[in-house]
Amino acid sequence: MNVPARRRITSRTIQLDRSLELLPVFRLSDSADEAAISYEPDTGGRWRVLPSPGERLPGTFDQDVYVELLRRYHEAGNPTDGAVSFTLHALLRSMGRRVDGRTYEQLRSALTRLLRTTLESDNAYLDASAGTTMAGSFSVLSSVQIDRRRFAERDQLALFPAMTNNEPGDARVTIAASIRANIAAGNTVLLSSSRYFALSSPVARRVYRLLEVMRPHAMPHWRISLDRLADQLPLVQRFPSHLQRVLQPAHEMLVAAGILRSAAFVQDARMWYVEYVLGPAPH
Repeated sequence: MNVPARRRITSRTIQLDRSLELLPVFRLSDSADEAAISYEPDTGGRWRVLPSPGERLPGTFDQDVYVELLRRYHEAGNPTDGAVSFTLHALLRSMGRRVDGRTYEQLRSALTRLLRTTLESDNAYLDASAGTTMAGSFSVLSSVQIDRRRFAERDQLALFPAMTNNEPGDARVTIAASIRANIAAGNTVLLSSSRYFALSSPVARRVYRLLEVMRPHAMPHWRISLDRLADQLPLVQRFPSHLQRVLQPAHEMLVAAGILRSAAFVQDARMWYVEYVLGPAPH
């Protein structure tokens, strides 16, 4: 009687690498901008996100794929080899995405970017298992394999009339060893899958991820300069008025979801800050 209940609870939980969540990885707009992300944490060091030659940086769709893969990794019991297996159809459905030829191609491209995009740490990313910051590079995924369905199963393609050669397939990916080591060391942050995917804004989803990282320190107030928040998310806008225009709808969404009690923009001399009051932690 209790086993199914435990499985349902686990399936709603996303366990993420706290060190990675503190750093910008995904562009919050799906532009063709190939410029690297560069960020210097308050604790020192330098962090860069470098696209593969000829490809753009991971964007909003990739953010959701990353979160769903880590949810499945946690649901599988954090396998030591880091392998997560799934069908493309099932992954899209669990993300709440339309299932058609376009989204299959988006998913393949996202998995490729998570494999090929270089995350470069110059003493910025904390390796909790070693108790020190990393000087090196890695990617979110260390391997991606996508197999076409067997010929005997191709009668199912009638369910996907928009597809030609991009028929659905089975996938197996490997979560990077650095991320797995931090999760195994307990350097984690927990999210609610239902809360995350109920947020329709990519900016709100990223702010939610960051708020949960800061929750142990917020108690429940957290104040951060607006330009620093823009670097950490990251946002491409730079003027305070433009940043507020982007963040305000996300804040309203987070308040409506109960993740935040309030969010306010406050000016102190020439500096703008965001003051958050967090809602209760998800159960």
